[in-house]
Amino acid sequence: MAESFPKQVLRQLEAVSRDEAERRLDVFLTGRLGVPRAKAQRLVRKGLVSRAGLLLLRPSQLLRAGDQLAVAMEPAAISQPTPPSDLRPLYQDDWLAVVDKPAGMVVHPGPGHSQGTLAQLIQTWGGPWSESGGSERPGIVHRLDRGSSGLLVLARTEEAHRSLARQLRTRTMGREYWALTEGAFQEDRGRVEAALGRDPRRPRRMAVAAVGREAITEFTVLERFARHAALRLRLLTGRTHQIRVHCGYIGRPLVGDRLYGAAAAPGSPDRPALHAAMLHFRHPSDGREMTFVSRLPDDLEALRLAVGAPAGSRALWPWIA
Repeated sequence: MAESFPKQVLRQLEAVSRDEAERRLDVFLTGRLGVPRAKAQRLVRKGLVSRAGLLLLRPSQLLRAGDQLAVAMEPAAISQPTPPSDLRPLYQDDWLAVVDKPAGMVVHPGPGHSQGTLAQLIQTWGGPWSESGGSERPGIVHRLDRGSSGLLVLARTEEAHRSLARQLRTRTMGREYWALTEGAFQEDRGRVEAALGRDPRRPRRMAVAAVGREAITEFTVLERFARHAALRLRLLTGRTHQIRVHCGYIGRPLVGDRLYGAAAAPGSPDRPALHAAMLHFRHPSDGREMTFVSRLPDDLEALRLAVGAPAGSRALWPWIA
């Protein structure tokens, strides 16, 4: 007979996906509940996590695709990540703001991410903010994946939003990224042109599609390591997961990107090794050129050293500092 579950509110979690199979229980709970890993481990050890009615008592338990988990918690104890209170715009005026988003922060609310988003933090900075993207997405012109870090421009006025969105659409807004990929490159630079669409077999993924939306990514090799390469990537279109899909498509997935083919290995990061390093656009009010650069965050610098970069070195940074 299955052990009875403690008399607390049960939170049923979505089934473990194929991409999450073989993931540790505590790591899975950290992502799904938005709690620190130590707290996820305490929940398990207290007998508050079950699979099909049976308690799971080891944080290191590996999960299987399709597993149905439930967590017994007080409603108030189930929390979403809180935006870092010290995050402030790098630049702002009456028209726009530029922010350096940390990895792990969701840009706007969506399924499973109702709290702790950049959109909610923006509202604490004082208005006005454009609502062209909807009332739940104040100021949001474009986005970065939750696991990606780096630069975003936000619109304060509807006029600024229209101008910035037009620059995105006409490819006059420059966006460049740093990434670390698995595998080596013989060429110094290249271009990937492959249309993208939703993967019909795995709805969480995008995929190269015969009938899809145009997607173009240019890359330059910045550094070569024994089994990895650091790239400078330029987006000529802005499709969901574009860099991640294109790198996986050419057999060079981003380190840490399990969704698009990266190998699971000890020491791999919990997020894709991708950073929005440069943002260039014309100011909506007077057309003056504006360029912003974000240095590589500490976790990705540490990753460079782990894959073979010389001790004490910094990433080769081709962008104007």
